[in-house]
Amino acid sequence: MTRLILVVSKVLFFCKGSDNPMITDILFSAGSLALILLSCFLFTNAVEWFGKKLNLGQGIVGSIFAAVGTALPETVIPIIAIVFYHSEGSKEVGVGAIAGAPFMLSTLAFFVTGLAVVINAALKRRKLRMNVEAKVVSRDLLFFLIIYTLAVLTTLVRSVAPLKNTIAVLLMLSYIIYLKISFSGDSGECEDLGPLFFAKIFKAKVNMAWIVAQLAVALAGILLGANFFVTHIESLSNTLGVAPLILSIIITPIATELPEKLNSIIWIGRNKDTLALGNITGAMVFQSCFPVVFGILLTDWNLTGITLASAVIAIASAAINLVWIKVRGSVNPFMLLFGGVMYAALMVYIF
Repeated sequence: MTRLILVVSKVLFFCKGSDNPMITDILFSAGSLALILLSCFLFTNAVEWFGKKLNLGQGIVGSIFAAVGTALPETVIPIIAIVFYHSEGSKEVGVGAIAGAPFMLSTLAFFVTGLAVVINAALKRRKLRMNVEAKVVSRDLLFFLIIYTLAVLTTLVRSVAPLKNTIAVLLMLSYIIYLKISFSGDSGECEDLGPLFFAKIFKAKVNMAWIVAQLAVALAGILLGANFFVTHIESLSNTLGVAPLILSIIITPIATELPEKLNSIIWIGRNKDTLALGNITGAMVFQSCFPVVFGILLTDWNLTGITLASAVIAIASAAINLVWIKVRGSVNPFMLLFGGVMYAALMVYIF
C-alpha cells in the first residue's frame, strides 16, 4: 500500500514537469485514476469493516457497503463534470460516464466474474457451480431494470420539466426503498475481511474511529482524483480530436469499475460468490439512482446514439441474467460470460 502511494505521488509530480500538453494530460489522467482507485481501495476496506462492526450479513456488505464504496469513483466523476464544469465537453463527459457505468458493470464486470469462475474451476481451486444467494442478486437486478429503464425513458419527456423533475425525485426515493428491503431481508454471516489498513499501518486496534478516519481520507482522495480527471480528460479529447463522450463512455468506466472487477475476482477465488456478484449488482442499482438524477436535473438528458445504445445493452444484459435466475434459481457463470459479447457489440457499433 505504501509503495502504491509513492508511485501515485511520483506520477503526479512528474506531470507538473512535462512541457508537452498531451503528455501532461495523459499522465495527469493516469495519475488521477490511480489516485481514485487507491482511495477507493481504502474506502472499500473501511466500508466492509464498518459493515462487520454492525454485524451485517454478506448480502448487505456486498450489495450496499462494498458496492457504494467501489461505485464512488464513477459516481463522483460525472457529478463533478456536470456541477462544477459548465462547458459542453464536460457535460458530455458526465453523461457518458453516467451511461457507461451501468453498461460496464452489466457487461464487462459480469464477463470478468464469469471468467474468474471458469478459470478457477479449471485450476481445481473451486467448483464451477456458483454458491450465490440468488434472492440477493435477483433483487438487485430487478431494482436496476425498473429504475434504469425509467431513467432511460425520461429522455422522451426531457422537455417537460415538472415530469422530468418528479421522475428524478422518484429515482432518489427508490434507493431508500431498496435499502429498506435489503436490510429487512439480510441473511448470512459477514465474511472474514483483511486487516483495516489504517489500523495495520499505525499498529492500532480496529475501532470505529479508525474506520471513519480511513473513510474520510479515502473520500477526499476520490474527490481530488475525480476533479483532476475531469479537467484533463476533456483537454486530452480536444487534443486528439475525439469526442469527450466517446472517451468518457469507454475509458472512464473501464478504469473506475476496476475496484468492482478486482474485488469480484478475489472473492470468486475465495468462494465468496455472494460478495463477488453483490458488489457488482449493488453498484448497478446505486449507479441507476444517484448519478442519473444529476444527469436528468442538470443536463439536457438527451440520450441518443452511443449513449442510448449502451443503456439498452445494459438493460438487456441484466434482463437475460435475471430471467435465468428466475427460471433456474441460480447464477450461471456462462451466462455471465455472455456479457463479453454484449460489450463487444457496443465496441463494434462505436468503431
